[in-house]
Amino acid sequence: MKRILILFFVLITGFSRADEGMWLPLLVERLNYVDMQKEGLKLTPEEIYSINHSSLKDAIIQFGNGCTGEMISSQGLVLTNHHCGYGSIQSHSTVEHDYLADGFWAMNLNEELPNEGLTARFLVRIEDVTQNILSQLTAGMTEAERSAKIAELSKTIQNDATKGTGYEARVASFFNGNEFYLFVYEVFRDVRLVGAPPSSIGKFGADTDNWMWPRHTGDFSMFRVYASADGKPADYSKANVPLKPKHHLPVSLNGYEKGDFAMIMGYPGSTDRYLTSWGVKLAIETSNPTIVKIRERKLGIMREDMDANREVGIKYSSKYAQISNYWKYFIGQTRGLKRLKVLDDKQKIEAEFAAWVNAAPDRKDKYGTALSDIEAAYKVMEQYTLQRWYFIESVMRGAEIMSLAQSFSSLGNELKAEQPSAEKIAKMKESLGKSAEKHFKNYNQPTDYKLLKAMLEMYYQNVPAEQQPGAFRDMVSKFKGDFGKIADHIFRKSVFADQMKVDAFLAKPSLKVLEKDPAYNLMKVMVEKYRENQKLMESSNEMLERGNRLFVAGLREMQPERKFYPNANSTMRLTYGSILDYIPADAVHYNYYTTLKGVMEKEDPDNWEFVVPAKLKELYEKKDFGPYAMADGVMPVAFLSTTDITGGNSGSPVLNGNGELIGLAFDGNWEAMSGDIAFEPELQRTISVDIRYVLFIVDKYAGAGNIIKELTIAPKPRVKTGAEQTSMPAEVNTLN
Repeated sequence: MKRILILFFVLITGFSRADEGMWLPLLVERLNYVDMQKEGLKLTPEEIYSINHSSLKDAIIQFGNGCTGEMISSQGLVLTNHHCGYGSIQSHSTVEHDYLADGFWAMNLNEELPNEGLTARFLVRIEDVTQNILSQLTAGMTEAERSAKIAELSKTIQNDATKGTGYEARVASFFNGNEFYLFVYEVFRDVRLVGAPPSSIGKFGADTDNWMWPRHTGDFSMFRVYASADGKPADYSKANVPLKPKHHLPVSLNGYEKGDFAMIMGYPGSTDRYLTSWGVKLAIETSNPTIVKIRERKLGIMREDMDANREVGIKYSSKYAQISNYWKYFIGQTRGLKRLKVLDDKQKIEAEFAAWVNAAPDRKDKYGTALSDIEAAYKVMEQYTLQRWYFIESVMRGAEIMSLAQSFSSLGNELKAEQPSAEKIAKMKESLGKSAEKHFKNYNQPTDYKLLKAMLEMYYQNVPAEQQPGAFRDMVSKFKGDFGKIADHIFRKSVFADQMKVDAFLAKPSLKVLEKDPAYNLMKVMVEKYRENQKLMESSNEMLERGNRLFVAGLREMQPERKFYPNANSTMRLTYGSILDYIPADAVHYNYYTTLKGVMEKEDPDNWEFVVPAKLKELYEKKDFGPYAMADGVMPVAFLSTTDITGGNSGSPVLNGNGELIGLAFDGNWEAMSGDIAFEPELQRTISVDIRYVLFIVDKYAGAGNIIKELTIAPKPRVKTGAEQTSMPAEVNTLN
């Protein structure tokens, strides 16, 4: 009851704990700096974000397209999560060189492995362009007209910002289209694998421990950013040299105590904190259960084949991990939304908003239709939600033969043109050939056959018949509902079933062959029907967009004393809080850190998720922890903080008040999985791997002293006198 009352107060009054919020670093000085100083920050705003001098933001990268990394040496060394580097580690792994199982460590620069397509994105600057855009929008515009104008203006702003620089830029929308900011980036394209522990350390606990605390996972990997000789982004070349970043993070071996300040900078992907009750209801009742159901079937099929054959296990390991991660997430989110009564809380906010709007004629004129528009839009969306998620999860992300066939649609359109362009076709052939080669490198036809059979059957059985393609329904009738025979037919007749057929087709592409191909045709009608269904929702989508924009604008006007933060949208953010334990349920207390002892306690040689490497056990038994143990000689593994993160923050640095690296974030906790929609101040925690455990594995386990030598180790703090010692030692478990 205490938690419910606290949450009700937070949501209704608009006041929130400092721990909540994903803040733009550009605005830290204006919105957060005083609070951060009180919590324990020792840096100036200029040391956090500056466009004229080196600052923390210069050490933080967007790693690939969905994670965060940090520069930890003057030679371009990057630290990120093991699960963020997993795809790259897997791409270099074979049965003979199984880096997933055995780990990988480059003992010198020449041993580092290149990764095609992997990038490191550095933020150059942020600029508020809200007035540039809003000044050219009018109240009479439809949402479609508004969106088109915003896109036009954004393109001009982006082009002006990058002209003659080699930079990339993005204008991002904030607060549901009420504010706009320009982000300018420098993107490096040569990123090489330096080191990764074996999965028995980097994925220890795997699916069982995912999103759970206590956690004992050494979730880290290391890469290096390379540049041309003049320090500019360049494609992979042996002539490239390690990048010298503007700033790299010093590493602290001094640890932390309960209540210590902690902050995180990174690239959180997506949150929906201003989602209304109708959106919450749809997630609980339809969207989340549908995604979970489909993914559970996919995972079962893949796991069976992966366990039966190590080669298949390597090929599908990254795919499996990607599917599994958010399969469990959506289970937890639904559970959290129900248990914490988030729907009720949202309805209370909406009732307060409606009362505020109706209390003044000018507010009623401006915001009076916001909630009714949102409600009406969701009534239409409810009718099409099943088809949307079944199309995305069982068709687009289902059997890979289907997605490969879809990738040839642009070639098919060009071949069908009145005057096909030989130049365009040649470029498409080259690009498709490369993607097909990558596709078949990690492909097992028997597994994909099982997936196609299962996914088409699930789509047929669960999507309303009138929302399915007629041609697909006819195919099912023709084969008398036997999805095994449908899969047999597609794999037997399609050119996309194996690489030799694809290569032969690309050598002599033919429209006639494509138009007769069963996988290509089925994918074509699936996409066409999906677009047709989406078109029926156009007016409701516009209504929802307008309603949400007005609702968020009204909330900000209704609560002028509140410091609002925007939803995550893959742009750089800062979050801060404290190192803290928590109480998830009656009579249950979770300490704020875990140790290597817990790894040994969880060991299960018969369960691949909990196998402990022999060398790690040997180091533990000898207590050979080097300089990385705590003061009492215990080896820390992971810790908790009250910082506010989400997907995309994986790999983000956890920093102390001096801006020194104490860990890297890799997960959230199970009890607060509803956090992307509603922050839970009493329960929400960030799970991070302790930097001391990272360095222990690199140094003592892997023997990669070359990496340790690159780092800048922060000096030990002055020892406090007895009168100065006021904080509780880490090993004491007494509650506040």
